[in-house]
Amino acid sequence: MLAASARPPSIEEIKKLTVTDIAIMSGLAHSLRDNLKKYIEIAPYTTSDPFGEKDDYNYFVLLDSEEPKRMVSMIVTKKDLFSQLPWNNILNERLIKLPISKEDAAALKFELMPKDTNNFYPYRHSGNVAGYIMFASQICGQHQ
Repeated sequence: MLAASARPPSIEEIKKLTVTDIAIMSGLAHSLRDNLKKYIEIAPYTTSDPFGEKDDYNYFVLLDSEEPKRMVSMIVTKKDLFSQLPWNNILNERLIKLPISKEDAAALKFELMPKDTNNFYPYRHSGNVAGYIMFASQICGQHQ
């Protein structure tokens, strides 16, 4: 689902998130993870954040359609692999996916996440590592 008026949250909006916002983000992230598991394999461990100088990926944020400042997940994919998944089924009506620049993605990640690195889970599609994913539930330390 792509809303024409939606945009990624600003750093200032992220700083103003309430405990209620973070709880909603976490719940949506758990639901998203469950939906994703129907289509991809998510590794049980995290790996280095994909923002290195030589990293060349597509970056996306998944936002709550009811309050777009709530970032539910960030997905980083190898080029041309993002569209291979049935995103309408995965996102339902509640989430919005938006492309984002590598620089903006890194800035949001550094504002949200508790660790400097190793915040992303590798995921596999059709047996190959297709990208990396970070969930809002990690903000609260609620790893699954």
